[in-house]
Amino acid sequence: MTTSLHWQYRVGNQRDWVWRGWQTRYTYLRAAEAGSASPMILLHGFGASIGHWRHNLADLAQHHTVYALDLLGFGASEKTAAPYNSLFWAEQVYDFWKMFIRQPVVLVGHSVGSLVCLTVAARYPEMVKGLVMFNLPDSSVLEAPAWLQTPVAIPFRWSLAALGYVSRPLLELAKAIFTSPLIFYPLFRIIRSATVIRLLAKQAYATPTAITDEVLEIFSSPAYDRGAVRALRAMIHPKTKAEIDCTAKNVLPRINVPILLLWGQKDGMVPPRLGPLFLRYNPNITLVEIENAGHCLHDECPEQVNQIILDWLKSREIER
Repeated sequence: MTTSLHWQYRVGNQRDWVWRGWQTRYTYLRAAEAGSASPMILLHGFGASIGHWRHNLADLAQHHTVYALDLLGFGASEKTAAPYNSLFWAEQVYDFWKMFIRQPVVLVGHSVGSLVCLTVAARYPEMVKGLVMFNLPDSSVLEAPAWLQTPVAIPFRWSLAALGYVSRPLLELAKAIFTSPLIFYPLFRIIRSATVIRLLAKQAYATPTAITDEVLEIFSSPAYDRGAVRALRAMIHPKTKAEIDCTAKNVLPRINVPILLLWGQKDGMVPPRLGPLFLRYNPNITLVEIENAGHCLHDECPEQVNQIILDWLKSREIER
């Protein structure tokens, strides 16, 4: 899918909204077809933004009014030292819904965005009519000791999670050292470099030709915003008890809406073998595995993914 238009002109009507004093970015496209199709809210993955949905928004908006939100700390939303986790972002999504939509929606999330969708569905069931999740990065469903279940969603938590068996004081010491300005600031400059961004993209995409200059811009540009390093530092912390209580293993049995789980079988970031494990915890889950896609399947094969979503909504009679 190629076009001469910059992605900023292909993601709908962008607006800014002030949430708890922080500037946040969202966009929307009104449904092309008249009717009462359920609205959709799209939530990006870690390090991504509204731009990552540039190949999905228009197709989905043929039938649904579609909103996409830059979670605080990402994209064009403000970069600040906030208490980032899935619970915090779920509150942002819920307040956005109360402000602009106020009717049940279909939540669509990629990677970390799918964790946020799951949290929203568990905490605010009145706003959710259906869930669509891509490559859900939640290892709680693994049959392994808790300290081995690394939170695969956020790379910078991996090293801390591996220390889960160490006493909390040592864990806090490790965090303090790793996030100290003398270490973290130079590391951050390396992380946001074009070379590292491209290497990470190669892990996320199974199709090398899908890693375009546009994709690299979408991932790299926000890292140069004011406060970006401060925001990333704030995202590095061990899981709290409240977050653990909201893991898939705990909340999936309580969710009573249809769930579509899509997984790229060449995902190099979140193991595809996790996908079938989620089926044990909720009979409403439909798992669709896409053979030649990686972690960013909605960007690698958007036409296929868009059609799968629309067909599933129709088959489950939740498109309206």
